[in-house]
Amino acid sequence: MRGKTFVVSAPSGAGKHTVLRQALARDSKLRYSVSATTRSPRAGEENGREYFFLDRAEFEKRAASGEFVEWAEVHGNLYGTLRRTIEDILAAGEDVVLEIDVQGMRKLRTAGLAFVSVFIAPPSMEELERRLRDRQTDSEAQIALRLRNARDEIAAKDEYDYCVVNDEIDRAVAEFEHIIRQERSQRNA
Repeated sequence: MRGKTFVVSAPSGAGKHTVLRQALARDSKLRYSVSATTRSPRAGEENGREYFFLDRAEFEKRAASGEFVEWAEVHGNLYGTLRRTIEDILAAGEDVVLEIDVQGMRKLRTAGLAFVSVFIAPPSMEELERRLRDRQTDSEAQIALRLRNARDEIAAKDEYDYCVVNDEIDRAVAEFEHIIRQERSQRNA
């Protein structure tokens, strides 16, 4: 039996990575689809685990050959979801999580890929701004841009099958896990 695809999006700072890491650690039938990017690795990131880090020329070559089910340029860097990675996970009967932005989710809908979409929302814009500032990784201009983008992304949350508000991490993880169980039970029914 083929697995299911879960597409998860959230504004930067909403806690999507934390929710996904915890859910993936607890569920042996849930796999992460590693995306490709042209951005530089951050501290602790490993090539092939968090992302496949490519230079722009290699990324563009792969995009032109159709290796990505979707790709986009975000904040000057290219990000893409590799078709082969998704197909391999699904063929093994496991479920796959794609971590992409709103634009990527929309591209997947037009590409005809069957998936369940989940939006991870911050409890408020004020809390999102606090989280972004607490990270101490962005300039004021970058924070302002991320907050502007977050407003647009949150406005699109109704395009998703599910919305999980990350006001408390354990509750958000439990809600995401409930969605996975519910979708699996529909598949097995």
